Amino acid sequence: MSQVSAKDMNQFFLEAFNGNPKAIPRITLAEYDHVIMEAPMDETNLRPGGFISGPTQMALADHMAYAVIFTRLGITPMALTSNLNIDFLRPLQGETVHIDGKMVKLGRSLAVIAVEIRGRDSEKLSSRATVTYALPQPS
Repeated sequence: MSQVSAKDMNQFFLEAFNGNPKAIPRITLAEYDHVIMEAPMDETNLRPGGFISGPTQMALADHMAYAVIFTRLGITPMALTSNLNIDFLRPLQGETVHIDGKMVKLGRSLAVIAVEIRGRDSEKLSSRATVTYALPQPS
């Protein structure tokens, strides 16, 4: 069972990032070591050719990894991205992006999360990422 509900995660992200609710990915599932989110896309996310940009996909992967950590540790604002490696497998298109994240390993100081990104109506991956987060250490 997740330490934090999808509803509580959505509320945290909305408050912590002072965002436009339409611009922040919406978590639809939060369970132990696993999160699913959907992100609306618009023209600000596109690169020439009408494809969703690489920087947008990297931001989604990073956002997802942050959320997956919460399923184990609860809301942990000071967890910080240490590494993000992404493979762009095919162009990403669509008005909504589906992001799926799973914990690979949680250690004392680092967490490794696998992220898959695809168009909501596609079964084919557009990108996959491995994201490492540095975890806050007790003083």
